[in-house]
Amino acid sequence: MNNVVLIGRLVRDPELKFIPSNGRAVANFTLAVDKELPKDIKADYESKGKPTADFIRITVFGKSAENCANYLEKGIMTSVIGKISTGSYTTKSGEKRYTTEVIANKVEFIEWGKGSSGSNSSSSSQNNSDDDFANFEEDDIFEPTDDDDIPF
Repeated sequence: MNNVVLIGRLVRDPELKFIPSNGRAVANFTLAVDKELPKDIKADYESKGKPTADFIRITVFGKSAENCANYLEKGIMTSVIGKISTGSYTTKSGEKRYTTEVIANKVEFIEWGKGSSGSNSSSSSQNNSDDDFANFEEDDIFEPTDDDDIPF
């Protein structure tokens, strides 16, 4: 079974392209996923300039790609569910290169980026609590719809 679940922060803004043959959207971004090292080892790695995260290339297609390009940005916490894809190519100089990436089936925005009214701070509080919804009003999101506007 080839299945991967990752949570990390975007290293840079997503890059959106369109496939010329069919116009399908493709977004690429890199996710920095923390290695979860013990504090003393992490401090040692940082003092020696060693990475304390893995940098994993993500590719996403279709409407999800467009949403990623529109709403994600560097530093935003994101989760990705997908599969690992490997490949290879030969450079112009004849050198063989190998690639590994995750093809995303699902991307969830743990924090919001561009166009959001929320803060982009890196607060460690990621769990929803009752306080998060204390000032929630249904009218803030939903607008009443007339029965004549419903198409069925």
